[in-house]
Amino acid sequence: MIVLRSYIQDVILGLPAAALILGVGLFLSIRLGFPQLRLLPKALGLFFRRMFGGKREGGVSSFQALCTALAATVGTGNLVGVAGAICLGGPGAIFWMWVCAFFGMTTKYAEAALAVRYRVKTPDGYAGGPMYTMTRGLGAHFRPLAKAYCLFGILAAFGVGNAAQVNAVVTGVNAAVSRFGGQPGRAGDLLMGLALAVLAGFLLFGGARRVGAAAELLVPFAAGAYILMCVGVLLVFRRRIPEAFCQILTGAFCPRGVTGGMLGSSFRALSVGCRRGVFTNEAGMGTASIAHACAEAEPAEQGLMGMVEVFLDTIVICTLTALVILVSGVPVPYGTDVGGELTTAAFSQVYGAGASAFLAGALCLFAAATILGWGLYGTRCAQFLFGGWKGFAAAQTAMVVFGAVLDTETVWQLSELANGLMAIPNLICLAALTAELRRITKEYKE
Repeated sequence: MIVLRSYIQDVILGLPAAALILGVGLFLSIRLGFPQLRLLPKALGLFFRRMFGGKREGGVSSFQALCTALAATVGTGNLVGVAGAICLGGPGAIFWMWVCAFFGMTTKYAEAALAVRYRVKTPDGYAGGPMYTMTRGLGAHFRPLAKAYCLFGILAAFGVGNAAQVNAVVTGVNAAVSRFGGQPGRAGDLLMGLALAVLAGFLLFGGARRVGAAAELLVPFAAGAYILMCVGVLLVFRRRIPEAFCQILTGAFCPRGVTGGMLGSSFRALSVGCRRGVFTNEAGMGTASIAHACAEAEPAEQGLMGMVEVFLDTIVICTLTALVILVSGVPVPYGTDVGGELTTAAFSQVYGAGASAFLAGALCLFAAATILGWGLYGTRCAQFLFGGWKGFAAAQTAMVVFGAVLDTETVWQLSELANGLMAIPNLICLAALTAELRRITKEYKE
């Protein structure tokens, strides 16, 4: 299993995969005239109008679709993954995460716009995503590729989007309980799993509309609370913020001077930063387009919401996490991925012992949102493959319970593999439909 994990991280989810995703992002950026520069102000304006505007009756709103997509991306990667990136790649890894986000904004724009363009109408609302884009945009001869995508999507939904998230919740809550003198046990793990399963089952069986409504409430609250906690730390250590940015920029090209020689390779910073950046915001995976396809919106308009998704996930939330760690003054164990422990230690410099309880709560909210987002992705993949989705929803609900009490290491490895393999058919589709993307973008600008 160690060999399998190493192979997955180095090849399937490593620099080759990141280079492929970034390469397609660069290609799309050039062909579309760098929409992440020209259209981002308009995208942010549209985001705030949708967030504070009235709700649309009878369907999934553009903002609800965005929240559903954010539910699947904003999560443990933002709290734990960023800390791991700094440990393994130095502060410079954050710079390369920004680079990934820059090109990822165009990729997400393309995924969301094409998903709306080629979606289909069902009794449960709109259904779309890479599988429909392949078959309706490129032709029926791409159906085997679409089926492969859906198969990988179902496997990833069970693992990365479910069991791994529940396991993270249980681990975080147990750590907080231990910190305050409690004694975690299997019974408590099972109760947490059952409670999450009831909630997930109720929402998943309600379809995209119920998931979207829940995400609209959960994601802004969870993300807003986390951002405020980060801002509190940055206000206390505000004089160290310029130094933190200097560490990030210097560490991207000369990490030895920042890490004290513990990490001396700029290639290491690039590799870790690209890998964490790509697989934090999931640009190139195509999964978020399944949520965006549900929106009552035009293709380019929802594409702008996809652009905002990457901006909020990586440029805002991941950057805040990195700054909290760097300004807090806690020693970074370079070369060892301590993940959540480093994040907790950083917040503890301001919030004391309560930081572990706060992070446990944040993990619960983010993980619950991720289960909902990936649950929707899995049901859409099952619907495309089998014509029905309720059997998958039941299995997904049961997996929540198993994820709370089982060792998910093997499940995590296999689902990581499936998650990485999803990018290949999706990127082929995006590159092949560039002409249609140019037409959609041109009409929207005009």
